[in-house]
Amino acid sequence: MSIQLYNTVTRNKELFTPIEEGKVSMYVCGPTVYNYIHIGNARPPIVFDTVRRHLEYRGYDVKYVSNFTDVDDKLIRAANELGEDVPTVAERFIEAFFNDVEALGCKRGTEHPRVTENIDLIIEFIEALIEKGYAYESAGDVYYRTRKFKDYGKLSHQSIDELRIGARIESDERKDDELDFVLWKAAKEGEISWESPWGNGRPGWHIECSAMARKYLGDTIDIHAGGQDLAFPHHENEIAQSEALTGKSFANYWMHNGYINIDNEKMSKSLGNFVLVNDILKQHDPQVLRFFMLSVHYRHPINYNLDLLNAAKSGLERIRTSYDNLLHRKQSSAELTDSNGEWLKVIQKNKDAFGEAMDDDFNTANAISVLFELSSQANLYLREKNTSGEVIDAFTAAFDELAAVLGLSIAKQKELLDEDIEALIQKREQARKDRDFKTADAIRDQLKEQNILLEDTAQGIRWRRG
Repeated sequence: MSIQLYNTVTRNKELFTPIEEGKVSMYVCGPTVYNYIHIGNARPPIVFDTVRRHLEYRGYDVKYVSNFTDVDDKLIRAANELGEDVPTVAERFIEAFFNDVEALGCKRGTEHPRVTENIDLIIEFIEALIEKGYAYESAGDVYYRTRKFKDYGKLSHQSIDELRIGARIESDERKDDELDFVLWKAAKEGEISWESPWGNGRPGWHIECSAMARKYLGDTIDIHAGGQDLAFPHHENEIAQSEALTGKSFANYWMHNGYINIDNEKMSKSLGNFVLVNDILKQHDPQVLRFFMLSVHYRHPINYNLDLLNAAKSGLERIRTSYDNLLHRKQSSAELTDSNGEWLKVIQKNKDAFGEAMDDDFNTANAISVLFELSSQANLYLREKNTSGEVIDAFTAAFDELAAVLGLSIAKQKELLDEDIEALIQKREQARKDRDFKTADAIRDQLKEQNILLEDTAQGIRWRRG
């Protein structure tokens, strides 16, 4: 077994060799929690959850850390617009994030640290950078001396002067150099803030990940991952901060997923093509969206539209139908023959091909092709007059095993009986009376997944199958 992954730093596929045998440390940049996540925000959790799953499938113990940015300019603006405080807004959208990504089949991380829970740690990190001459205080702000870090630009493969030309830089007389970036922001009147040696303020964006990755995973981590849009300046700045402090490599492998376009256009609120995951999941099976995301290699851009999502639905349904037919054959057959060793070899060949696809830079597109091939072979087998319980079990076990690596569930849900639906509706109504809207919404979503439509009438709630 050998896993090859594409390292953004070297721009090459490399043999993955973790720092500690049998263990992997992995940090994935998480969301700024000021709103529901959009479809672009959903790709990193799906992609890197799948990377984690495959590493675990290959026997590694993975420590997976993904942060929440629960204080920044966007959150402060959102809180002001809503007339709420920042922690209240952040808590709401952290819960919404978990609801969305868990519906998409993503496992929770080993740790989900928050900025506001690590302020003291971040202040200590900044103090150490100042002591080393890599940072300086100016009018209550603290800035990083970008030019002092000699390797700046190694992730984005540009010189510091090339980056200066391409970057959007705000002129600020408080900086020694226009390329210097903020580590600590002095508080404006009325803003949430914390005490520090430089006055009341809050962390800059980039410093949080450096501090929390070090706290939970150590000076050097195996894999640091995130969306392509984070490579510069966020990840470039993380490298500069962390390596200036420790003198060690911050991460041995850097992974970045590609962008998502909507109908071949960049997603933008101004274009009216801004798609929230929360809205998609109200109308579509979350597993279909995950299947769609994994149908393209993670480093490649992906185009989203309803036609492509429906194509993904058909593809997943094809695999689920084969699986269901296998179960039906075993349950309905009065007699099953002895095992056929040749079919067991076919199944193993598909499992091997799946592993090879995933070992090759986590190529989920090719891995899904293997699932389609396994589906075709299962259909071919079921055309035989005599079938074996052992072979059927081997097929279903292979489907379960490989789909789990991709975070997919291929077993069809059992249809709810009428009395079950009535009981759920009564439970939902009680939850609404108790103002337990989380439970009420969860039941509504559960019914919707089963294609049960609810209607408010003068006589109460009525339901029908869609």
